Amino acid sequence: MIATPNFIVILTDDQGYGDLSCMGSADLRTPHLDALAAGGARCSAFYANGAVCSPTRAALLTGRYPGNAGVRSILRGHRTATGLPASVPTFARLLQQQGYRTAMSGKWHLGLAPGSRPQDHGFDSWFGHLAGCIDFYSHIFYWDRNIDPLHDLWQDGREIFRNGQYMTQLITQHGIESIRDAHQCDKPFVLYLAYNAPHYPMHAPPEYLDRFPDLPPERRIMAAMIAAVYDGVGEVVAELERLGIRDNTCIFFCSDNGPSRETRNWLDGTTSPYYGGTTGPFRGHKFSLFDGGLRVPGIINFPRSIAPGQVIDQPIASMDVLPTMLGLAGASQPDECDGVDLSPLLLRGESLPQRDLFFEQGEQTAVRRGDWKLVLKPREVEHQGPVTEVHLANLATDPGERLNLVDSEPQLARELQTAAETWRAGIDRRWQEQWLPLQNAGVGTT
Repeated sequence: MIATPNFIVILTDDQGYGDLSCMGSADLRTPHLDALAAGGARCSAFYANGAVCSPTRAALLTGRYPGNAGVRSILRGHRTATGLPASVPTFARLLQQQGYRTAMSGKWHLGLAPGSRPQDHGFDSWFGHLAGCIDFYSHIFYWDRNIDPLHDLWQDGREIFRNGQYMTQLITQHGIESIRDAHQCDKPFVLYLAYNAPHYPMHAPPEYLDRFPDLPPERRIMAAMIAAVYDGVGEVVAELERLGIRDNTCIFFCSDNGPSRETRNWLDGTTSPYYGGTTGPFRGHKFSLFDGGLRVPGIINFPRSIAPGQVIDQPIASMDVLPTMLGLAGASQPDECDGVDLSPLLLRGESLPQRDLFFEQGEQTAVRRGDWKLVLKPREVEHQGPVTEVHLANLATDPGERLNLVDSEPQLARELQTAAETWRAGIDRRWQEQWLPLQNAGVGTT
């Protein structure tokens, strides 16, 4: 009899495609993550479902496009902010119904108000912060000009204080504790391990900075923060091995969007864009629907079932994680799901069904169809206007989206524009009819 698999979903924050050595980084070594990639599937075309954090997190947890999950933009950090509607099922809720013990450790950013917190979405236990970012040592949220600073560290709905302890290490510690608790209960588990690194503020202990003495300051702190994450991943994997459950645990790893170039990263008053993170060969960053804002590191590792050494070039997305988990667990898919079950691809090498992937960010809308990608009103810098009205690229020949082929491929450009606009109109309509009334009533997204 095949044992029910365990699942760990590891999410990093503002980590670029080029910020793993297995994804091409030449100045940053990430051995524990590289080992996961080598032992399973490295996904070269893994797309976050949003160019900012809250929408991608909603898609990852629900298997839906962000707009269909009720979260379309960055959520506020005040304690009355609502977020992901409790009516939208998450992988935690669905696997909980299958007898799984469910836990989260890390960044939530899908609502702070009661009714919007992790326990309202199927997590038996949770530790972490609810707003979009916190100081890594004081665990205070400073980044909303309209509210005073707020302490933001919680465990199972109770505010706790761990002043002076580095947040990345705390996330790892509590993640490991949840694995031990589930193992003692002899239950399958799902752990959502949501690191807030390498999102600003750029903080790292000296022992991590000392690993990269020759890098420029902005790259050095980025490397140190990522090093703390991959050390944490190594500790988690070691614990699985110690408990004898490594082979039966499926691990997903990805980032929520491309790297931030916000000046908040500098911490010294510098007003030029921040370039500590890298998108590899791709154009754009966080907030942009060029691939640099969307294409992120992606790894799937399941020793019992997924052959090592795979490189998956087919486009997949954050919203595919939920249906894949349910498929591997032998559970029914939810009534509404925009993602696809990747298990036939991962286990047997079958091709995915042909589909368009859609994205939105403010006034930007994008669609990827095969090797073609079209972006409407693309922005390269978040506080500047669109670089053009319509941009069409062939990613097979131009992965950096440098050449606009609208004039040379007018029919394809029209077809993709119609597809993108039709999808966006449906998202806008649902927002007005379903999610905005909830928001206005104080139970939807804010």
